[in-house]
Amino acid sequence: MIKFTVLRACDYPRMPWKNGGGSTEEIARDVGDGLDSFGWRLSIADIAESGGFSSFAGYQRVITVLQGAGMTLNVDGHDTQPLLPLQPFAFSGASQVACTLLDGPIRDFNLIYSPQRFQARLQWLSGDQHFFTQASTVLVFSAHAQLQVNLENRQQHVLGLYDCLQLEAGPALMRVMTQGVCCVIELTAV
Repeated sequence: MIKFTVLRACDYPRMPWKNGGGSTEEIARDVGDGLDSFGWRLSIADIAESGGFSSFAGYQRVITVLQGAGMTLNVDGHDTQPLLPLQPFAFSGASQVACTLLDGPIRDFNLIYSPQRFQARLQWLSGDQHFFTQASTVLVFSAHAQLQVNLENRQQHVLGLYDCLQLEAGPALMRVMTQGVCCVIELTAV
């Protein structure tokens, strides 16, 4: 039996960054032992100016620009290629990271997860996609105004821009149909 929760963008709580430099809208998280203890967390951040990132030692991060021209990251003293919209970039949460915005503010999408507790797979999809997953948690994040998600048991869900469908299922066949783009994240407990 697939258990699902539809998370609406209008309901995401806003919280300050750990370093105080901005704020994040938290989409979902795995329950942990405290505010800073979680197995995984999915969020959207608005970056108005170039600057440093918060440290998340013990975690891995995957960041993707959603809106704006993009940014370049300096990770432990090394500059990345420009990160343009919908190009994910993975790095260690313990790294010293600063961003330089390419042309004004951006909005980004973040997956932070503990590799000691979870394996994670993140992919951006478009069109009509069928795939099988064995992950215990699957998140489908909509980067489009109307995204249709069909499950093998004929359940159908429609998501708006930045809405997210969280599935707790185990093995499942999924179908994602969209005129735009969505991100599918598969999280498997280690």
